[in-house]
Amino acid sequence: MSEATGMTGTDETAVREITAQQPTPEGESKPGPALRAGAAVVAAALLGVGIGVGILKVRYGDPAPEAAARAAVPTTAPSASAGSSYGAQSNGTHFGSMRDLLLPVPDGYRLGPDAGAYGNDTELTDDQRKAWVDDQIRSLPGGLRDDVRKVWQDAPLKGGGVRSYADAGGGDFVITVWLLQYHQDAVKADNAFVGAMASDSGLFRAGPQVPGHQEAHCYLPSAPPGDKLDALVCSAAVGDLRVEAQVEGVAPLPKDKVVTLLRRQLDRLALPGASA
Repeated sequence: MSEATGMTGTDETAVREITAQQPTPEGESKPGPALRAGAAVVAAALLGVGIGVGILKVRYGDPAPEAAARAAVPTTAPSASAGSSYGAQSNGTHFGSMRDLLLPVPDGYRLGPDAGAYGNDTELTDDQRKAWVDDQIRSLPGGLRDDVRKVWQDAPLKGGGVRSYADAGGGDFVITVWLLQYHQDAVKADNAFVGAMASDSGLFRAGPQVPGHQEAHCYLPSAPPGDKLDALVCSAAVGDLRVEAQVEGVAPLPKDKVVTLLRRQLDRLALPGASA
């Protein structure tokens, strides 16, 4: 496992497979724009679904991931949050409604537009979670798509929620936050893969850091100079929750506002005893 990324050798192989078509030293042949564009499409799809080729080989440390998932359901509330309807246990398991775990709409914001068919303030049903997986893997290459689908079938999402935030002052940007709940080992591995892919592939621009949350990775897709629209994606792992913030709007995006909202969301999900 890499100490820098927390990824296994197979995870790093996945990154190398996607990023093999990088510019070569002067005098050597270089990949054509179609190849590089294709790599970018595959990489973006992998980042969106949160699982890469290497992540498919994650082992959970026991022979029955489904049994482990059932065992992770909290039986008692953590002492630090006695009586609370939502929160986190010290073992990393979150409990309560996804709509409670999502950051309430802060001052200066209002609910934004729907996130496709999932609405703008939703706890996903079982059918919606299955539909989300189908949506995420649709753009992956055939063989990889089948492998990723099998992973989600073997260890399905235990929970999911989405809320979108629009600037009440008329700012031209929307922040959509997703919470995805599944096995902690996979959540951590997926987030590490996203961080390595975004920073090492050369296909994305570096995004802002989130103070107090080293587990958060932010990046921006490549954009031509002078483009009037921009996008930003941030990913983080908190126990059994993967957090993804998707931002779209008129360039330049207000990164400080995005970071503030994401920091508040991650603080809301913090595990008992966690320190920034």
